[in-house]
Amino acid sequence: MAVAQQHPVLIIGGGIIGLSIGWRLAQAGQAVTVLERSEVGPAMLPAATWASAGMLAPYIEAEPGEERLFSLLRESHARWADFSQELMESSGIDTGYRTEGTLVVALDRDQAERLHHQYTFQRRLGIELEWIAGPVARQREPHLACNVLAAIYSPLDHQVDNRKVLIALRTAFLAAGGILRERTTVTEILVDRNQVRGVKITSGETLLAQTVVIAAGAWSAGLPGIPREARPPVRPVKGQMIAIAMPEDAPLVRHVIWGRDVYLVPRRDGRLLIGATVEERGFDSHLTAGGIYALLRRAWEILPSIDEAPVVELWTGLRPGSRDDAPILGRTPVEGLILATGHYRNGILLAPITADAIAELILTGETPALIRPFGLERFHPTNPRQVSGASSEDQLG
Repeated sequence: MAVAQQHPVLIIGGGIIGLSIGWRLAQAGQAVTVLERSEVGPAMLPAATWASAGMLAPYIEAEPGEERLFSLLRESHARWADFSQELMESSGIDTGYRTEGTLVVALDRDQAERLHHQYTFQRRLGIELEWIAGPVARQREPHLACNVLAAIYSPLDHQVDNRKVLIALRTAFLAAGGILRERTTVTEILVDRNQVRGVKITSGETLLAQTVVIAAGAWSAGLPGIPREARPPVRPVKGQMIAIAMPEDAPLVRHVIWGRDVYLVPRRDGRLLIGATVEERGFDSHLTAGGIYALLRRAWEILPSIDEAPVVELWTGLRPGSRDDAPILGRTPVEGLILATGHYRNGILLAPITADAIAELILTGETPALIRPFGLERFHPTNPRQVSGASSEDQLG
């Protein structure tokens, strides 16, 4: 019989959310173990962190009815530059943080009208934006299609290389004294008398813990042993993506470019990411001809120069979407069982604030005010308060 091992804090999930929380706890001197069912890196597909595009774009995505969520996104965005710098210093890995900004383009009059409505609303929120005519947009990005009529320029919507961030977090977490157990699947969360006791894993071991954090993304709701009242309403939302190679001596674009149901994200390694579909397909992670065709067609309409670019990678990811597409953060009715999941397309953007807030909750016992509106209790039938969720813009977060 396997001997039970004691772990003060266990985190289920080694994506950007789980590792960020673990890193903050380890930095504070807390003994913490992260359990990841695969390996942190390419083998994590279709996990959302590795599959995403790494956009940090709370401003250009702000929409009516999302004011509460926007406040959380904006606060996390404000922490990203320092988070990135600290992560680079701790790991020695460049996270690919870029600040050129984002362009949202309109290709016809209907799109331009909708774009101007969006611009007017976002300006009322005090967001720094610039409305520019098509010729000015093409001066900034000469490869844009000649029929671009207008664009919004958002200087504060940035990007990071999510894959580099994940590898850097793994390195920094281990360097801070954290324990990472890869290829470890949780077979049961142990609860006794409304208190979490630990987990069982596929090796047959029992890992005892005073605190268990569920940060398993789209797989969070399916973990065995979670009592019904503590189970997060999280579902997988599939996204397909493409990477093409840009000319080494002349990148096709410098800014992140958004269009109708598509975005293009340039990387310093010469790749241009094109994404992403939004599909309610359960845990199906297959690439489809229709999905890839739709992305390429929409991207080509914005950037015809991609016509002869080599395709270097195709992949899918599963975003963890909650019932209202906002994150689920904080305590559950089970003592010691904490949720950090349901980030949908904002997992990369929300990593700093999630890590800080959940670490504070574990270390002090107090739930930070910023995440209180995003607790599991908002889904309880006796407390129907809802948090303004995310829109259905096509991105992996």
